[in-house]
Amino acid sequence: MEAADIQFAGSIPEYYDRCLGPFLFEPYAEDLAARARSLRPGRILETAAGTGIVTAALTRALPDAEIVATDLNSDMLRVAGRKPDARRVTFAPADAQSLPFPDSAFDLVVCQFGAMFFPDRIAAYREARRVLRPGGTFLFNVWDRLEANPASQAVAEAVAALFPGDPPSFLHRIPFGYHDKALIEADLRSAGFASVEAETVAKRSRGNARELAPGLCQGSPLRAEIEARAPDRLEEASQAALAELVRRHGDPVDAAMSAHVFTARF
Repeated sequence: MEAADIQFAGSIPEYYDRCLGPFLFEPYAEDLAARARSLRPGRILETAAGTGIVTAALTRALPDAEIVATDLNSDMLRVAGRKPDARRVTFAPADAQSLPFPDSAFDLVVCQFGAMFFPDRIAAYREARRVLRPGGTFLFNVWDRLEANPASQAVAEAVAALFPGDPPSFLHRIPFGYHDKALIEADLRSAGFASVEAETVAKRSRGNARELAPGLCQGSPLRAEIEARAPDRLEEASQAALAELVRRHGDPVDAAMSAHVFTARF
């Protein structure tokens, strides 16, 4: 994993939140929040909270819970801190692989689409286990394979076609690269979780293609890969992604999404 793969800074957080949030992340945020509500936790830690999309869903679902939201990227947390009800949340920069919290401090650890970015996933899972109280739950999701998420696949393939000698591979490698449920379960058990449940959840990605295409090209580390190859071709890449997205899925987009949801206990 390259350093640029985990950097969400500059203008990326705004694109991420505005362009990707409604189409990719909010449907699964509501799913995680509903699962969290059924557990009735008093104290929640969210890791890799990003721009607070799950955080906001948790505040709505669990108005009496204490929520601590963390992320490695402070620029992402600044966006999260401007959202309604953010005053109810404690935001703190933190690395999920080395959490600054005592043992047994939380009833629930939640992470949406963050595990794929952890350089040492077992270490991050071990930290989640450490900060959970006995009987606590680690609840998180990861994307299914890229082919099961065709809107994102369309963008990935359109951008790759612009650089045939050295195609950007971020979407394949990272967000959609950690989808083997058996491997993830083995990683969780290596970290000390004795009970692991996995469920594949299908959703729909619906919205304006003119938001989703630039969102993926400019609101994720795919941007760094494009600019590393041709700093002046970012807009061209966004337009190519838009054209391919509309060709395959129309505008507004209505495309399938698939993710795996894990519930782990020790």
